[in-house]
Amino acid sequence: MKSGTRALGVAESYSGSQSTLGGVVVRASRVVDGFSFASCTVGGTDSTDAVVDCYQKLDREDVRYVLVAGVAPAWFNVVDLHAVHEATERPVLSVSFEASDGLRDAIEREFSGEERDRRLSVYDAQPERAPVDVNDQRVFVRSVGCENPAEVVRAFTPEGGRPEPLRVARLAARAADKREAAMGASGDRREP
Repeated sequence: MKSGTRALGVAESYSGSQSTLGGVVVRASRVVDGFSFASCTVGGTDSTDAVVDCYQKLDREDVRYVLVAGVAPAWFNVVDLHAVHEATERPVLSVSFEASDGLRDAIEREFSGEERDRRLSVYDAQPERAPVDVNDQRVFVRSVGCENPAEVVRAFTPEGGRPEPLRVARLAARAADKREAAMGASGDRREP
């Protein structure tokens, strides 16, 4: 992959009832090339829109891939990877970092009625996770519209097991969350 190829990584940080999503454009060469932020409701159903919002705020045609940390940020606010792919017209990859049996049982335990059914409908429509070994670690990847997800993950993971766009996005989201908390405490609330 060319060193100038860009990916948008989207990761979250949350406290209280809102989750901050950090969006970070990173080149395969590890150069950070742009930031955006959005928010979604903890326990809500608006994470898909928030991921798309991170992409659209950047207004960057040069972004080639969208990487999302997991599929259920903000306490089971399930991301519809197919909808993100359709809205961005980019290959979309969800990367998770632990082996698991999935979220179905947890969603069934935590929600009921329409709230449960809506989440399960989105969750069940997502592609299966596939293990990808990278730098002596294993991650689990779901992808939509991507012919070579393992290659993409490896190209954006120069060391360790977390792709650089997701690593930096998580740091940015945490910093924005801390800033928001500090501004809220001082009474001076602004967009991050």
